[in-house]
Amino acid sequence: MNNTKFNLAKVLDDAVQVITKPADFYRGMPRSGGYPEPLIFVVVMAVVTGLLLTAYALFGGGRLGGMSLGLASVILMPVMAAIGSFIAAAILFVIWKLMGSERSFETAYRCTAYASAVYPISAVLSIIPYIGTLVGVVWGTYLIIVAGIEVHNLERKTVYVVFGIIGTVLLISNISGERAARQLETRFANFSRSADKLEQMTPEQAGKAVGEFLKGLEQGAKGEN
Repeated sequence: MNNTKFNLAKVLDDAVQVITKPADFYRGMPRSGGYPEPLIFVVVMAVVTGLLLTAYALFGGGRLGGMSLGLASVILMPVMAAIGSFIAAAILFVIWKLMGSERSFETAYRCTAYASAVYPISAVLSIIPYIGTLVGVVWGTYLIIVAGIEVHNLERKTVYVVFGIIGTVLLISNISGERAARQLETRFANFSRSADKLEQMTPEQAGKAVGEFLKGLEQGAKGEN
């Protein structure tokens, strides 16, 4: 008999515990019990995040795709989050092992999965440029630090140093990525506003306008101003 049953109330309660009392949650977290329960947690957090992004797009805040992007996120985000959770857990499992942990991969996966509780918070705060990314990376890194201390019984100072460095690298990378995406959005918006005028331009003027747009895309991809 399968003892794993979907219980939305429990999932939401676990999410609240992870956010409000991370040390207590990870200290009492079962180290084993199978993958379905933590995987379900990841999927629910991703679905909630997708719905929030859809609502954001619906009210005009979406980027590069608006409503269609928001709806796609509801479908694609849970799949990507589920796959990504196993990849992230594998990476963290190796790091924790190198740091001296004796816990299993399943335990590493559980630690990683429950850290996805920050997804919805990051989505809500994404209405403010860069804040959602900042909070998501910093808070997520903190939860992994807590898991390293409470679950893997690693030295506090070492965990903070190692994951502080990793978190800083991730933060710089993610902020740079968001900056590039916002630059591309601005260039697409500018080009869309001028697209209606193309018919009134001479071939030379139209060619110049398109060339400037493509040049802007290239600069955006390189992260240039």
